[in-house]
Amino acid sequence: MRGRGNEMNVLNTEQSHGKSNNLDVMDAAEIIGLMNEADLEVVSKVRSEIANIADAVDLVARSLKNGGRLIYVGAGTSGRLGILDAVECPPTFGVSDQLIQGVIAGGPNAVFKSAEGAEDDESQGGIDLQQIGLNSNDAVMAISASGRTPYCIGALKYAAAKGAGTIALSCNKNVRMSELADISIEVDTGPEVITGSTRLKAGTAEKMVLNMISTAAMVKLGKVYKNYMVDMIVSNQKLADRSRRIVMNAADISNEMKAQELLEEASGNMKVAIVMALANVNKEEAAQLLSEHGGFVRRAVHSKNGLV
Repeated sequence: MRGRGNEMNVLNTEQSHGKSNNLDVMDAAEIIGLMNEADLEVVSKVRSEIANIADAVDLVARSLKNGGRLIYVGAGTSGRLGILDAVECPPTFGVSDQLIQGVIAGGPNAVFKSAEGAEDDESQGGIDLQQIGLNSNDAVMAISASGRTPYCIGALKYAAAKGAGTIALSCNKNVRMSELADISIEVDTGPEVITGSTRLKAGTAEKMVLNMISTAAMVKLGKVYKNYMVDMIVSNQKLADRSRRIVMNAADISNEMKAQELLEEASGNMKVAIVMALANVNKEEAAQLLSEHGGFVRRAVHSKNGLV
């Protein structure tokens, strides 16, 4: 434990923020103003890691195309952010809830009730991945602000032993997790307004990176046409209205009733409706074109008439 304590002492995320030394006597506007100023730093820090984030997207997309899954692993805030990103992918992109999963130290209960001590169990990281049947087609992304969380280290070691692709996301430089991963993303967010409270800037950075990776991977899997989420699950009235607008805009249809008719004919499948309109084909032909072109709307339409 002493070694870990010494290691923590040198992390940028554990240092004191020079502008927040008098945080306890600031008024509300001063506190949130300083927090906002600190958050502005995050965008440029994430931007500096774009090349590594892009490599991570390519790794994840390859794994998913090969029948694998993306597994987020983390403890505390980092683990919860992984779960948050995972659960938002099925309704947004129409994928199985098994395709992108989040694993958190302490198990599902730790999502709602803090289990901070669970992160110190290195072996449990591997055990939890074993329990979900991790295999060589999968990609594992360990998330830790410090970059030295034992639970995440154990998960990365197990994943590597199984031949899975590995990604390490941290908010410090030259950390242990990076040494164990195929791809490392080190967003050096620096000191927090409240010293060591990495749910702040570091958490914001992690959320931004997770958004980028899952979104870009889904784009590369054909889940988006132009900038429309054409595989979205329509589960309420708001989304039904959105699906009509998507078909109208993506297929350049000015008549909302026509868009609705296409959706009904396509059994609610936005991709099929769009291909029907753009390629001037029936439902069955549209579905076949999409199947032949991996679900990519643009490729399906281009193969038919070269208009897109």
